[in-house]
Amino acid sequence: MFRNGLILSLAAIVIALPFVFQQRAATARWDSEDPTLVIITPHNEAIRYEFARGFSRWHQERFGQPVRIEWREIGGTSEIARYLTAEYVNAFRAWYTGQGRPWPAAASSLVVQTSFDTENPPDVQRRDGESDQAYRARVEQERSNWEQLREIYHAFRHQDDPRAFTSKIDLLFGGGAYDHTKAYRQGLTVAPWPAGEAPTERWKADNTKVDLVPREIAGATWRTDTLFGCAVSTFGICYNFDRIADLGLKSPPSSWDDLTSPAYFRSLGIADPTKSGSVSKAFELMVHQKCYQSVCAAGFDDEAIEEMERILGEAEWETGALPHGVPREYQDAIERGWLDGVRLMQRIGANARYFTDTSTKIPVDVSMGNAAAGLAIDFYGRYQAQTSRLPDGRNVMAYVTPKGGSGADSDPVSLLRGAEHRETAVRFIEFVLSEEGQRLWTYAPGTPGGPEKFALRRIPIRRDFFPSEIPRLQARHEHHLQYAVDDLSDPTINPYAIAEQFVYHPRWTASHFGVHRDLVRAMCIDSASELKAAWEAILESGGPEANPEAMNLLGQMPDLPEPLNWRTAPGIVRNYDRLDYMRQWTSFFRENYRLVRERAKSARERSSGGRSDAT
Repeated sequence: MFRNGLILSLAAIVIALPFVFQQRAATARWDSEDPTLVIITPHNEAIRYEFARGFSRWHQERFGQPVRIEWREIGGTSEIARYLTAEYVNAFRAWYTGQGRPWPAAASSLVVQTSFDTENPPDVQRRDGESDQAYRARVEQERSNWEQLREIYHAFRHQDDPRAFTSKIDLLFGGGAYDHTKAYRQGLTVAPWPAGEAPTERWKADNTKVDLVPREIAGATWRTDTLFGCAVSTFGICYNFDRIADLGLKSPPSSWDDLTSPAYFRSLGIADPTKSGSVSKAFELMVHQKCYQSVCAAGFDDEAIEEMERILGEAEWETGALPHGVPREYQDAIERGWLDGVRLMQRIGANARYFTDTSTKIPVDVSMGNAAAGLAIDFYGRYQAQTSRLPDGRNVMAYVTPKGGSGADSDPVSLLRGAEHRETAVRFIEFVLSEEGQRLWTYAPGTPGGPEKFALRRIPIRRDFFPSEIPRLQARHEHHLQYAVDDLSDPTINPYAIAEQFVYHPRWTASHFGVHRDLVRAMCIDSASELKAAWEAILESGGPEANPEAMNLLGQMPDLPEPLNWRTAPGIVRNYDRLDYMRQWTSFFRENYRLVRERAKSARERSSGGRSDAT
């Protein structure tokens, strides 16, 4: 027995030795004096692994020390935003009140507000029957409250010392330009370099004036003083070949409108836009395309659109008024297009099999045939198409970017306020913008300078990775092409080519980004059973063309807390409590869908001579 026990013990030691040494080897890469970096990100495990490894190696080569990255995984961009705001508000409040300064009840929501007016005190309206003395006292009190809140607002945005307050996180890595822009407007992010001291030469092609990372392209923001796009994303549709055939469709979807076909009823996979930034962007883009189509139908070409938007951009434009040179027909066309886009989202939502919490689920489900098609970000769609390919080489699924229906959105990195490891964080930004960092997005594993394990299949942002008329840039493109997983010369992948097909006009839909999230939630998710029942009744009674009355009713928008349209939508989100207007919107849609179902059933009965399905 002793002998057997000894043998087992020795065997256990022999088996364990490699793991012991492996653990030591892994931890021995860093000493206690080596720098640490804390990054919050929605990126997946593969991206985290390759960029942690790549940056540590890059940092050791240049500064003599590796870097240990601590990742914070909270969820998608919406969850990250909520987490950061809570952390900053709590940390700032503790610091601020620790100095003996008062903290009014309104301060917690004010700190991260994006639209607080610090120049003009509130306009206090006199109440009916209010005496002069009472009114003056109330004006003074409101002015005092405003001045107190203004002091708190400025105090938060003028403090970047981690010894004062910090979220204990250094960088926000990933998400869309919208999320990073909002974080900056909330005061959560800061510029890595003082004004005029950014190493802009790193983003210029040698002996040219060409930006390797443009500030803006086709209306989309790729780089500012606080956010730095390091990859590019497009948004589109993934679909399963066999499921498309089973549904009797002659061709796969190639446009957003294709997804409204009755054939897709209960067959689309969609993520909840309140939890997925990428799906939110896809919805915004389809609305934007409808605005463009409406403006073109009204007789305005691309040149005229640019001129109109230039005039509007330079003018102090208020709702209901247009500057000289902009005809009312132009703005009316935008507003009609926006409503068309909202109804498009609604029709797509009516065909949904489900709304999931994560966008990564959609391509997987499509590849397995659990959904015929779905909304997807490009790299998830292309990656799943590759991994699901059958042994004989046959493709199970494909990803397509709708032509003219998707722009090239940047995937940025931003420095967070009060970063405890600021110097290392700034170096990480430099790394992801460098050629070494950009290779990780697109190179095949094991290639020179490429990732170690994972083909990330992301689109790099630097211009020198793509075809160019400039000889030096073209030479770099040809060099990268031989190691890239995807064909960087393909116009459906090249973001600079994609940008030529889609010009983004922020005024049309940028301020409605959050509105679209809430609308889809109320219109398609919280009222899902009523929407599907209404849509099914329309389909059973001959389809949309045979039910104009029901379709008109289906597309109606709520009138509470005020009539919802292009003009009022951003103000509703700003000026009303979200829980209140979401409750009102959801109640409206549920009741409206019940009416739609009744109208469609009545139309079916009339067409059958008054006979119901039961007779």
